[in-house]
Amino acid sequence: MSEPTLRVLSLGAGVQSTALLLLAAEGRLAGLDAAVFSDTGWEPPEVYRHLELLEREVAVPAGIPIYRVTAGDIRRDALDPTHRFASMPLFVRNPDGTKGMVRRQCTKEYKIEPIKAQVRALLGFPAGRVPAGVFAEQWVGISRDEFTRAKDSGIKYAVNRHPLLEMDWSRVDCLRYLAGQGWASTPKSACVGCPFHSNAFWREMRDERPQEWADAVAFDYAIRQGGARGNANGSPLMGTAYLHRSCLPLDQAPIDQVTRAEWKERQGSLLDLIDPDSDDGPTGCSPWTCRGEDIDATLPEVAA
Repeated sequence: MSEPTLRVLSLGAGVQSTALLLLAAEGRLAGLDAAVFSDTGWEPPEVYRHLELLEREVAVPAGIPIYRVTAGDIRRDALDPTHRFASMPLFVRNPDGTKGMVRRQCTKEYKIEPIKAQVRALLGFPAGRVPAGVFAEQWVGISRDEFTRAKDSGIKYAVNRHPLLEMDWSRVDCLRYLAGQGWASTPKSACVGCPFHSNAFWREMRDERPQEWADAVAFDYAIRQGGARGNANGSPLMGTAYLHRSCLPLDQAPIDQVTRAEWKERQGSLLDLIDPDSDDGPTGCSPWTCRGEDIDATLPEVAA
């Protein structure tokens, strides 16, 4: 393959992508031309603060521009009866008592599509066909512990690369590196009301960030019959929707339950313990590979 026209980081502003940006700024990873942050409009406030700090203290001094792109506000769109709802992977209790999950469209429409549009613009072809041989090398923050989620982009003008896999770094390696660089407080990047949050993350939100918790609880009640547009059009969800996989209202869900995976992590290193993502399965939102895909596969799909 020929050399890329440019190298772009898919920046979620979480642990792995922050590590990649710092490694590029430090010169340990060479050639990064830009970073793209795709904003769903419902990231936790600490993620936006972290992004501002990253830009000011790391990206600008290193000459790496950060582009912010968006397809709208996912929370507002879900509750707007006039707006098409790119469905979130809500857990559903069907009328017969079985459980399912709404087909997930949010990653593609609120993360991937805006990034693709920005990459095309940076290549100089915002519309029409991108000529053969013109492409961006797109860095994606996938670490060794989640190597099965490393995938191709599926588009010729943006070829995914996974530098953390090349370095054989795990998430804990990223945490150690960030701590050594003064970035130990790097947050998790995911929507406030993402259904893939772990019990530990929901507990932390409830106990440490009550405004976000109240926002998530209110949203959970508001989507009980699915997206607002479907209800307005006389096509409500055939079942009841929830943010928690127990299919109970979020403020009644068993989030204080410590899972077997969380107990296992509690016996690990201190860096594992301070990681709010490391308790009960894949969490977080990586634009090119949603970390909830393993949960997706365990439940039957329900039409939104």
